[in-house]
Amino acid sequence: MKFHQQPNTFVSHVQLIVEQLERSLSFYQGILGFQILDRTDSTASLTLNGKDALVTLEQPAGVLPKEPRRSGLYHYAILVPDRKELAKVIQHFIDIKYPLQGISDHLVSEALYLADPDGNGIEIYVDRPSEDWEWIGEQVTMSTEQVNLRSLLSEANGERFTGLSSDTIMGHIHLHVSDLAKAAEFYIQGLGFKVVYQISNQALFISTGGYHHHIGLNIWNGKGVQAPSRNSVGLKFYTIVFTDEMTRDSAIKNLALLGYSVNENTVVDPSGNHILLKYQEL
Repeated sequence: MKFHQQPNTFVSHVQLIVEQLERSLSFYQGILGFQILDRTDSTASLTLNGKDALVTLEQPAGVLPKEPRRSGLYHYAILVPDRKELAKVIQHFIDIKYPLQGISDHLVSEALYLADPDGNGIEIYVDRPSEDWEWIGEQVTMSTEQVNLRSLLSEANGERFTGLSSDTIMGHIHLHVSDLAKAAEFYIQGLGFKVVYQISNQALFISTGGYHHHIGLNIWNGKGVQAPSRNSVGLKFYTIVFTDEMTRDSAIKNLALLGYSVNENTVVDPSGNHILLKYQEL
């Protein structure tokens, strides 16, 4: 199976709650190279290409610190266009001695893991060519292996990091959920994703269009965990984009049949994760 970018349902944007907006901006602008697209006293929408917001930061009144062992964000993942860009990012973090959580080879991709100043998880990754992904039926082969760091870093060819590439996009999101079966019902029967990889009864990876995953779902924080407080650090909502209005509206009808209400195109999954449902406008 070969991945085709379109037609596809995908994750395009995350809105995060942070404790100190200025501190977060120092990280996102100064270390990652985002630019401010729009700004209010309490929010900042950040872009890499000058027109599309990938990440929005919000410091709400009465913000609470990140709450441990809750549902919500495990990490959001930004996809760089090629191996050279990932190599430049990794070398940048080595040079500035920023603490990293890991670097992994997942067979379909190579990935760097870290967190922002509030502990919001971030993955920065590059895909291997989709024709090199191994599929067994409708299941893609993924793993967590050691990266050949020398080979990867050599891709930079001496070029320095000057900020994430303007061709960087939101690749996927990975969520802590409270019940994997209920999450699967919501995302598969409701929103139309397909399971493409599974880790025992602990995690599901789902996608559309033959991608290795647009959304990861896990119960690694524990089964039955509570949703975080609404104004605590973490994920406020994320955006799913459908190919067209008809596909989006069909998903909304499917959710209604499952007992979920959609208000102003926003729905809450069984674990309390808020999702904005949009479609691509021609």
